[in-house]
Amino acid sequence: MTESKPGLNRLSVDIGGTFTDIVIEAGARRFTLKVLTTTRAPEEAVLAGSLELLEAAKLRPGDLDMFVHGTTLATNAIIERKGARTALIATEGFRDILDIADESRYNQFDIFIERLKPLAERHLRFTVPERVDAAGRIVLPLDEAAVRAVARRLRAEKVESVAVALMHSYAQPAHELRIRDILAEEVPELYVSLSCEVSPEIREYERTSTVLANAYVQKLISSYLSRLGEELERRGFRCPLYLMTSGGGLTTLRTAGRFPIRLVESGPAGGAILASHLASENGVAKALSFDMGGTTAKICLIENSTPQTSRSFEVDRRDRFMKGSGFPLRIPVIEMVEIGAGGGSIAHVDAMRRIAVGPESAGAEPGPACYGRGGESPTVTDADVLLGRIDPDGLAGGRIRLDAGKAASAISERIGASFAMTDALAAFGISEIVDENMANAARVHAVERGKAVADYTLIAFGGAAPLHVARLAEKLGIARIIVPPNAGVGSAIGFLRAPIAFEVVRSRYMRLADLDPVIANELIAEMRAEAHEVVAPGAAGAELVEVRHAFMRYVGQGHEIVVPLPAGELSPADGARLRADFEREYTQLFARTIPNAEIEILTWTLSLGTRAVPAPSVPPVIGSRFAEPVSRRKVYDPQTGSDLEVPVYRRSALGQGARLTGPAIIAEDETTTFVTASFDASINAQGCIVLDRKS
Repeated sequence: MTESKPGLNRLSVDIGGTFTDIVIEAGARRFTLKVLTTTRAPEEAVLAGSLELLEAAKLRPGDLDMFVHGTTLATNAIIERKGARTALIATEGFRDILDIADESRYNQFDIFIERLKPLAERHLRFTVPERVDAAGRIVLPLDEAAVRAVARRLRAEKVESVAVALMHSYAQPAHELRIRDILAEEVPELYVSLSCEVSPEIREYERTSTVLANAYVQKLISSYLSRLGEELERRGFRCPLYLMTSGGGLTTLRTAGRFPIRLVESGPAGGAILASHLASENGVAKALSFDMGGTTAKICLIENSTPQTSRSFEVDRRDRFMKGSGFPLRIPVIEMVEIGAGGGSIAHVDAMRRIAVGPESAGAEPGPACYGRGGESPTVTDADVLLGRIDPDGLAGGRIRLDAGKAASAISERIGASFAMTDALAAFGISEIVDENMANAARVHAVERGKAVADYTLIAFGGAAPLHVARLAEKLGIARIIVPPNAGVGSAIGFLRAPIAFEVVRSRYMRLADLDPVIANELIAEMRAEAHEVVAPGAAGAELVEVRHAFMRYVGQGHEIVVPLPAGELSPADGARLRADFEREYTQLFARTIPNAEIEILTWTLSLGTRAVPAPSVPPVIGSRFAEPVSRRKVYDPQTGSDLEVPVYRRSALGQGARLTGPAIIAEDETTTFVTASFDASINAQGCIVLDRKS
């Protein structure tokens, strides 16, 4: 693992659906802690856990140099409909854009399909006379009297936050900016989000959906961050507070308050950042990151130490894992597939009398049945306890005692009784189903991107991933697995690897044959200035790295692919280079090009951030030796239908070069790695557990 700069003390917190993970890196030392998430008031677990871990590290709050935070608060507010009372202001004639959407049906065969209810009720969607065309020309001036009339209605309706999304405002923002000025005069207490700032891109529905979601959570997130900041200051924290964004960079408190929608995937993004660093440090060209926590599992493809990224994402899917059933967001995100397969995922018997797992989760409250906190439904964690893979006395470093009897009762009553099978076999059925769900999602995700998943190395982290990764690898035909140190709090460690960065996007249409370098360079300069304003305060004079991309397509196509832009000022000669780069990317996706077809650029992006910390040089492992187990434990063997005694190793006692053969269990405070009979395990120079398939 990459070590912190000597003398630098940094703390990171990742709030998950079940656990809140906390990590302190003090010079070369690392301290970790898992506590149950306090769902109703997430800051309680953050503050209590941070102070406890600081005490363990013999540090005071004032000794910290940086506090990095990732949160699910924005996502949960949308899913649970706990955001502000929000209104929408649109161009006259476009009041129902949220209902019309893109006119598609996410499930063609469901005649009873129901769309999600928009975040702004119809009576809170207002329009004003104005019109701008796609080139940014003002066709109809803004009717300011109509805006003031809307402002009076907003006050009467007790609206707390408003989203403004006018036609083609990405090309000409003047009308949206003027609306904000008028609202500030008429209703100064109102939170206002403008689509020209939140998502200045083409596609009206996606842009409107994104700015509305931003407005919906802005008051909640701003208030939470303000409370958290005040509490931290009151307890003596004096260091800067940064927020992890969905795109894999850190941003300031002020920017997070303006664009809270960029925080929706902050936790999973931290995990992908960790996996990309691990891939670099371990010399892995193709990695598949596997992050399985208490509520969901996330899978991300990483090539050349870089996770795949996207500018589209959906939140609150009605059919949780069916594309098109949620609210579309146009924000920078690390692209990954999410599966309802966490330790807390609930198992049940479906209408066709099959064992099904998820997507519903027991969360932290009440949690799995074995937690003894009132949960009665069997979960994946209950199955792992019953199968012998988890020590009931060792979860979260012994902080949480598990009740194997309650796990057995829940599985017997809800699963085993339906099939007249033993409790152990029912538990194995739950485990197999959840592993197959994850394997199938990984296969589809890879195939859709033209990748062969068997060519990749699995990097596993999160509280539940090491328990299931070996079986997942067996199903995918993967030969090597890496489990890093402190894998149970992997996303929080990833936060400390992330650069301070911000991405700016602009839609500006241009045919490649008519590439105008002057206009393009002016646009890039504007984007650079905006990104620099966000990044510079936290960069503290560090060297900044600029990355630029163009979203391009053949004329007439409906969707674009991402093409890197050359460094420096663009010139007329770059047109030919961009065509070649586009055709290379297009061929990689579709194995062909379209001869003589015209190419167009729709959107430009620019990311500016601090340089990533280089991987440390680690000496090779000298020699190897077989490790000595500390105990033995009975684990269910599906082939014989009986328990099999397997050796148990403490990870803290395994030094570089230690080797062992599966089946075996490697236990640590935050998680447990289950090595199946198909694998041998060893500890490499970076302290990672490496599982290699037996010959």
